Amino acid sequence: MNTNLDKLINDNLEDVISIRREIHMNPELGMEEFKTAKLVADELRSLGIEVTENVGNTGVVGLLRGIEEGKTILLRADMDALPMDEETDLEFKSKVPGKMHACGHDVHTATLLGVAKVLSSIKDSLKGNVKFMFQPAEESNPTGGARYMIEDGILENPKVDRALGLHVWNLPVGVVALRDSTMMAQSDRLFITIKGKSAHASQPQSGADAIVAAAQVITGLQSVISRNVDPLDSAVITIGKINGGSRYNVISDKVVLEGTVRIFDNKVAEVLPSKIENVAKGIALAMGCEAEVEYIKGYSLTVNDKEFANETIRLFKDLLGEENVVVPDKPATGGEDFSEISKRVPSVYYWVGMISEKNKNNNTLHNPTVVIDEDCIFYGIKTMCAATLDYLK
Repeated sequence: MNTNLDKLINDNLEDVISIRREIHMNPELGMEEFKTAKLVADELRSLGIEVTENVGNTGVVGLLRGIEEGKTILLRADMDALPMDEETDLEFKSKVPGKMHACGHDVHTATLLGVAKVLSSIKDSLKGNVKFMFQPAEESNPTGGARYMIEDGILENPKVDRALGLHVWNLPVGVVALRDSTMMAQSDRLFITIKGKSAHASQPQSGADAIVAAAQVITGLQSVISRNVDPLDSAVITIGKINGGSRYNVISDKVVLEGTVRIFDNKVAEVLPSKIENVAKGIALAMGCEAEVEYIKGYSLTVNDKEFANETIRLFKDLLGEENVVVPDKPATGGEDFSEISKRVPSVYYWVGMISEKNKNNNTLHNPTVVIDEDCIFYGIKTMCAATLDYLK
């Protein structure tokens, strides 16, 4: 099957890369993926795949039915871009100011269309169904697009038995990575408003300085990790935005802090929200201020099903060679709303290498200079097709 699979992929690869470049030149932000969704729907229909549009707003679902009844596997790609100007010299760089595919979702979408091309060409040998999930707004934490597609019924009719998702990653082209446990962190949002009392800067005793209180809160939050999380576990609290003060000689009466909390264990996830609130409110009160804390749970832990992951690891080693399959010691600190699927359906989420000599100095995701080696698309299609066929056989 390997040789035949390679040929089927290569027969479609030029077209898939052309699609990727078209999407890259026309990036759309979350819930605005109208052109991308239309392109996807048109391509799926041209392959004879059943198409449902406007799922979870701008999402697209394709259903490929095999020649016999059987299990159903869902394959997912995200479609949204990021709000930044592209700073590359690519011939097909973004034509839209302030928008860029800097996280590789254009590659994911094209790769999944490549999988659809290959599997539709051999549908008469398939037993079971393949659902193709083209998702909007993966970058829109804490909501994301996956949960809206789930609310619209993507996991039903037919019921999904397993799911696969992939992401380009800082690994060499030809290498993939996955583990049989947590792959991505829980990614929560944190908003803290410190309220004080204004006064003249020369008379601080007459006011309650929200800026000083905010500084103490930021420092104090680090003790939440060091004194409430097992030293053998880990978590991250980062305040990434501060907004406060009106003038250099006025004691500020309000400061707003925004941050993120990254968690790798469900037990830690249960503890941190209340600890953060207690520390922020307690420090603010000691400084004569008041703190309002809004803790919003975002993307859950993305956890691979143990059995499915180990099956997939063995398969990928046979497919690519043992040296090209990495089993990471730790999960990544980023968040991913594929977690909405993985907590409902036995799933595998894996990384596909995108680094080569072509982009060795420009391969950081979420960066305006990122360049992805398109050779990775072949391996994305190959691994996803192989895993799908192995499960359905």
